[in-house]
Amino acid sequence: MTTLCIIPARGGSKRVPGKNLMPLAGHPMLAYSIMHALGSKRVDEVTVSTDNAEIARVAKQFGASVIERPAELSNDTATSESALLHVLDTRRSMGLPEPDTVVFLQCTSPVRRKDDIDNAIELFHKESADSVFSACENNRLIWGMTPNGPVSLTYDWKQRKREQDMEHQYRENGSIYVVKPHLLRSTNNRMGGRIRVYEMDYWSSFQVDTEEHAQLIDWLLRKPEYTLPPRLPQKIDLVVFDFDGVMTDNAAYIDSEGRELVRVQRGDGLGVDRLRALGIPMLILSTERNPVVSARAAKLRIDVVQNVSDKKERLQSIIAERGLAPENVVFVGNDVNDLGCFDVAGYTVAVADSHPELLERARHVLTLRGGNGAVRELCDFIAQDIESRKTPK
Repeated sequence: MTTLCIIPARGGSKRVPGKNLMPLAGHPMLAYSIMHALGSKRVDEVTVSTDNAEIARVAKQFGASVIERPAELSNDTATSESALLHVLDTRRSMGLPEPDTVVFLQCTSPVRRKDDIDNAIELFHKESADSVFSACENNRLIWGMTPNGPVSLTYDWKQRKREQDMEHQYRENGSIYVVKPHLLRSTNNRMGGRIRVYEMDYWSSFQVDTEEHAQLIDWLLRKPEYTLPPRLPQKIDLVVFDFDGVMTDNAAYIDSEGRELVRVQRGDGLGVDRLRALGIPMLILSTERNPVVSARAAKLRIDVVQNVSDKKERLQSIIAERGLAPENVVFVGNDVNDLGCFDVAGYTVAVADSHPELLERARHVLTLRGGNGAVRELCDFIAQDIESRKTPK
């Protein structure tokens, strides 16, 4: 049984411009659905359907494949079903087999628990369903409007009940759909046949339709139960470390001769050795020009570029000179002068005691402070990730 996850994400949005890429808790909104799908044990392939080059770039950066959607399927009236069918038809034209199951994720509903997708697929198979949709319990007193005035929809206002005593009802939350491809093709609908409901909790059922929704969801996605596990690029061409505050604790000792000493963590060297053994190039990029930087780089046996006035510009030059893909570059920083490099590198890392602006924007925040094993923590994480990918999913 093969399962394809499709995430439609067009570039146009009237109510919230650039919505699908808006930053939420340090990641583009689209990234959450991609990462949730990639983290699923039951999803075999993740594809983003889009008409937008920047969305395509971000989708690939986070590990999804991309199918370009034509303009006629990307306007305000185009249905999500048309995007799903276009992906299936495009794959068929490429000679790829039809999947047994399609999972459709709306990236505007980015709040999911780590096992929600797997549990929805499991329900789909266990119940021999043709389609499954996610929803949350709805016991609210809902009214509709008619030409003759308001009408109660979910209860009889003449016999008012307590909300906890109302009949069991669900509100579709738009987060997860599971459907058989032949049903999607024959009905042009994500739901039909034997329908089942996958219940999600109230807090997992918000979606972004306004700026106010985005503020709420940003808060939710920072809660531990919704935090994304860091996921590295498929290929790492270069790891770049800032020096002060990353390889050191950002303190300096000055002797009577005016010479500067810094404190480093011995274990960092073992982490660097581990990455070197895996063939990962590394570099120290620093604004300082100090013999201690050169000495530490020599000790670690990695390249160093120092006395840099504009770190962003220099990192761009290094990437261009080496012919690297920016999305395959990892940058580790700790303070505001590293923010420019965060605009360049595809995978950004902040040590635990970084400036709040870096903590806000980093894709990966380490648990250890600079000079206290943060470099070793990152090196071990990268090495373990590379080694785990050698084992089939």
